[in-house]
Amino acid sequence: MTDLRYPIGKYEPITETNEAQRRALIDSLTNLPLQLRAAVKDLSPQQLDTPYRPEGWTVRQTVHHIADSHLNGYIRFKWALTEDEPRIKPYDEKLWSQLADAQTADPALSLALLDALHQRWVLLLQSLQAEDFARKLLHPEVGWMPLDTTLGLYEWHGRHHTTHITNLRRRMEW
Repeated sequence: MTDLRYPIGKYEPITETNEAQRRALIDSLTNLPLQLRAAVKDLSPQQLDTPYRPEGWTVRQTVHHIADSHLNGYIRFKWALTEDEPRIKPYDEKLWSQLADAQTADPALSLALLDALHQRWVLLLQSLQAEDFARKLLHPEVGWMPLDTTLGLYEWHGRHHTTHITNLRRRMEW
């Protein structure tokens, strides 16, 4: 059986990309809100409150987590582009997933947020030069991360969690 935690495999850090690879990553971020919206389309409240795997987040929590994470990612990009090798602040995603908004809010809120956020983020990403993607940020738990690596992480992250949801739908025949 496939590991339900990593339906597309574990993230393999990207250390360098060429222009075509970077464009493909940005295109994937462009499409994420639409793909996530399709993944949760027509799910009932009970289905939204179903974990995507044993001891995993519910579909609802997963949608809100993607928004939380990508908000952080966007801000991290801004810091790295405007400050000299900033040290970023990590957050406890498990605790965030237990807050009331992640537990009960309509996923449409985070889907709308992701629509706007990704439009802004992609606009920013498309404006950057190749050397901008070499700028670094310091993640206290991971170490130095160039923006190329950070871009790859968030692109993988969106596909990773969207696949959690689509795989659950397939297993449950929803």
